[in-house]
Amino acid sequence: MFLELFQNPALIAGFFAMFTAQLLKPFANYFMEHEWDWFLLIDSGGMPSSHSAMSTATAVAIGFTDGFNTSVFAVALVISIIVTYDAANVRWQSGLHAQRINQLIRDVFNRQQINEELLKEVIGHTPRQVYAGVLWGIIVALIVVRLMA
Repeated sequence: MFLELFQNPALIAGFFAMFTAQLLKPFANYFMEHEWDWFLLIDSGGMPSSHSAMSTATAVAIGFTDGFNTSVFAVALVISIIVTYDAANVRWQSGLHAQRINQLIRDVFNRQQINEELLKEVIGHTPRQVYAGVLWGIIVALIVVRLMA
């Protein structure tokens, strides 16, 4: 039963898309910022969105293997839309809130020792990062489904 998981194209496509998207983040960051940030391998946020890549790859692989007119594809698509919306909007806005709160802390306590840790500011994605994740998810799903056929 456990070995059947390794024969599931949707599961393999989803996890492979997430894993490879995480691996791409330091390289994309270097290309854009001209500096290496290896912490991006395990961090959320960044280019491309691994959340969007994973959910899209899973949905597309389900569509190709089970059909795009099935209920299971409909559920996967709706969840993928929710994930990508959340990554581009809700999580991005909470990152902006963290930036503002951190700025308030710096302004209020200027020249004073602050023991409190600042909030994490980059927890969401820009729309471009989400679109890149969606595109990467589609590419990975197409490759995995074709290889497993």
